[in-house]
Amino acid sequence: MAHRQGITVGFVPARTNRYLDAAAGLPLHPVAVQAWLAAGDDGWADPSKLTGPGRRSAVLLDAARQSMAESLGVRADEVSFMPSGTHALQAGVLGVLAGRRRTGRELVHSSVEHSAVFKAADWHVAAGGTVRVVDVDRHGQVDQEQFLAAALATGVGAAVLQAANHEVGTRQPVEPVASLLAEAGVPLVVDASHAVLYGELPENLPVFSLDARLWGGPAGIGVLVIRRGVRWAPPFPVDDTEDRHSSGGVSVPDAVAAAASLRAFIADRSGQAERLGRLVDQVRTAIPRLISDAQVLGHPTDRLAHLVTFSCLYADGESLLSEFDRRGFVVSSGSSCTSDTLTPSHVLVAMGALTSGNVRVSLHPGVTESDVAEFLAAVPSVVAQVRAELPSMPESTASPPAGPDPAVIDSRGRRCPLPILDLARAMPGVAVGAVVTVLADDPAAASDIAAWCRMQGQEMLEATELDGGGTAYRVRRASPA
Repeated sequence: MAHRQGITVGFVPARTNRYLDAAAGLPLHPVAVQAWLAAGDDGWADPSKLTGPGRRSAVLLDAARQSMAESLGVRADEVSFMPSGTHALQAGVLGVLAGRRRTGRELVHSSVEHSAVFKAADWHVAAGGTVRVVDVDRHGQVDQEQFLAAALATGVGAAVLQAANHEVGTRQPVEPVASLLAEAGVPLVVDASHAVLYGELPENLPVFSLDARLWGGPAGIGVLVIRRGVRWAPPFPVDDTEDRHSSGGVSVPDAVAAAASLRAFIADRSGQAERLGRLVDQVRTAIPRLISDAQVLGHPTDRLAHLVTFSCLYADGESLLSEFDRRGFVVSSGSSCTSDTLTPSHVLVAMGALTSGNVRVSLHPGVTESDVAEFLAAVPSVVAQVRAELPSMPESTASPPAGPDPAVIDSRGRRCPLPILDLARAMPGVAVGAVVTVLADDPAAASDIAAWCRMQGQEMLEATELDGGGTAYRVRRASPA
């Protein structure tokens, strides 16, 4: 196993942490390290120069492009290396819109796309375009017919649909959608980063992007594939490098390392997909048994093999991650409701899922069955500790029911998951059929209170904006539970 700057390089990170956050990126693959070091000797020069060092760099870059194309089943002249996966995705989306601006100015995408797509959509709107967002079901999956109806409407310049969701793992029907859209001449742009890891890349995708970090490649490399015949124009100022698809040159050692590590990763992915899939199934089965008031998210079968996400009522996501990390487990959260932001995860909101108390576990080839067993053994005590540390509800926040008047819980100024915790603590004092009103100003409260009602068998009646800020949520106690 290679070493660099005191860190073990490979799929098992240094120290004793159980790294269960592969969806955020992997340490450099050993093959990537070897390829980078070898290419660093001969690929340091500008490949566009006609000098000896430049020609050697150009040869290495062409070889990297050819290797990447073979791994993806495309032509070498359809592959462009980009500064990052985010840049590749945004260049794909905005470039198709730019190439088809005379055909249409509307962008269609699902409500659970990567934030890079939402940022690109904002850019497009600022430039005078329009955007249509297609909703998903509770598993995070679009309805194929609904998406096609939106994407085939008059004036659509581009459609975007991720191959699989980065937060909950749900796959989308990109292959049939791409084929049907192609018949109508509408190109589909696909974020294929996660789909390529443990399964075959969907066929006939006209434009797709990849992020090399996800298979142990360098962080500074994204891949954009634009198939021949697709109308695409540079959406940003570019120069004469990298096929005029991006500004600035590409790091040749990074490109070589990305291509070599993807080839190595793919060679072992079928066996890993089966093994990691069994481990993920263990987590999906165990979580509802180990934790009360927990929900496993994502599609039960049509999903990524290596990723599972669950949400816990009455727990703060940031606190859960910190406590898992303290015990040596590195996980992530789909929830953005933390101390540094008030914005809940748009993916979880779109699914109608609980946005607080969210934990994402994503496995990599170095994870063992004992690692997963140790993680599951730690889950009950971690969740119990985090729940116990939540602040209690101040006595002044709740008024008991008085005759026909509803209970009123003032949770303004309290961050998720405290509003639903206040509601849960007050509910035993509310008669079946009576209504309780929660006042909250946390943006996550809208999703979390609705999700709490579904999970607890209660009835969400309405949400009304308050003049002084915040929202009043009216909930009827429909169940004695």
